[in-house]
Amino acid sequence: MADDLGDEWWKNQPAGAGSSPEASDGEGGGDAEVMQQETIPVPVPSEKTKQPKECFLIQPKERKENTTKTRKRRKKKITDVLAKSEPKPGLPEDLQKLIKDYYSSRRSVIELEELNLPDSCFLKANDLTHSLSSYLKEICPKWVKLRKNHSEKKSVLMLIICSSAIRSLELIRSMTAFRGDGKVIKLFAKHIKVQEQVKLLEKRVVHLGVGTPGRIKELVKQGGLNLNPLKFLVFDWNWRDQKLRRMMDIPEIRKEVFELLEMEVLSLCKSESLKLGLF
Repeated sequence: MADDLGDEWWKNQPAGAGSSPEASDGEGGGDAEVMQQETIPVPVPSEKTKQPKECFLIQPKERKENTTKTRKRRKKKITDVLAKSEPKPGLPEDLQKLIKDYYSSRRSVIELEELNLPDSCFLKANDLTHSLSSYLKEICPKWVKLRKNHSEKKSVLMLIICSSAIRSLELIRSMTAFRGDGKVIKLFAKHIKVQEQVKLLEKRVVHLGVGTPGRIKELVKQGGLNLNPLKFLVFDWNWRDQKLRRMMDIPEIRKEVFELLEMEVLSLCKSESLKLGLF
């Protein structure tokens, strides 16, 4: 009986009242750990983590500045300006103006007047519709007669001056319809020595010479080329190279042309024995 009453008394006790202290402490400790995990504060990002963001914002600005600098340099290219301009045929006034501009700071007023070329020495300029052969036929209709009467060595009847050796070869190929049986000599420095050209001029009669002003000037200095029998001097005036430059736009070529003019060409033009053409 005593055991039955004891069991009933334990059954009627509220839940947790008869639990041992160890059990209650274990359950309470578990709840406390859960509460601590839930109430742990989230760490606030420090200012150090924000610094890389500020560095990344500075880099694109530097790149933009570099791109703007390269764009400004591209706008200054002369080829862009010349590409947009319409081609204009060269005129005798253009050559006269270049001569004055070149010597204005080196010569007196009286000396500059002596450099003026008479209008009568200029032939009709190319209006950009001619090939080389058609232009030469127009300015020299009696070429066959002149060629047959020419028998003097170390000289030519016609000189064509251009900016490079490659351009010289192009002009020689394009004038076959005009030259006929006339003899042509290459007067440029590429792959040809001065002495070789001097020997060729001494051995045979030559009617046409095509080359650069620097080599022609050197041949005149060394006595290998006599300009007195020369009747026509033609400048390859309107042609432009890959950089859209004409021969007189290149400072080195322009200087050599003026030095050649001073040697004998100006005096021959004033005596009206030599005619100038702008192709």
